[in-house]
Amino acid sequence: MRVLIAGVGNIFLEDDGFGPEVVRALQHENLPSGAHLVDYGIRGVHLAYDLLESWDALVLIDALPATGVPGKLAIIEVDPESEGPQGGFDAHSMHPSSVFASLQALGGTLPRTFVVGAHAKSIGDGIGLSAEMRDSVRQAASAVLALVRSIDVDCDATTLGPEV
Repeated sequence: MRVLIAGVGNIFLEDDGFGPEVVRALQHENLPSGAHLVDYGIRGVHLAYDLLESWDALVLIDALPATGVPGKLAIIEVDPESEGPQGGFDAHSMHPSSVFASLQALGGTLPRTFVVGAHAKSIGDGIGLSAEMRDSVRQAASAVLALVRSIDVDCDATTLGPEV
């Protein structure tokens, strides 16, 4: 089982740096065999190219829009039919739909994909997470580990629930 665990986000935009912070927390964990952990930051095109390799699953770690309770964790399985690629190749965007569109433009297909994220409090200019997002980093890291381990036994994401 090959699983790409990809942290994304801009560390210079406050809570948008959530993905890279969770990756940093996971660097000292014992990941399951076949799991590959990468902090992509804002390198969306790099992620799209890496997804051209053969992966069984992608776990994308990202800040969610500031529309929910700040720091509240969510685990979402991407439905390729409704969340799938739109548009063409975009070398300057890290938004997941742009990465997925770039992957499709390159001739690749999205593996089974999950997003593990927390609702941002603020994504203004600044370095460092809000207290709410900092408090969610360890919980997100634990959720990623549990998810990656469950993918190996073909877990149904609906049993995890959309909100944790």
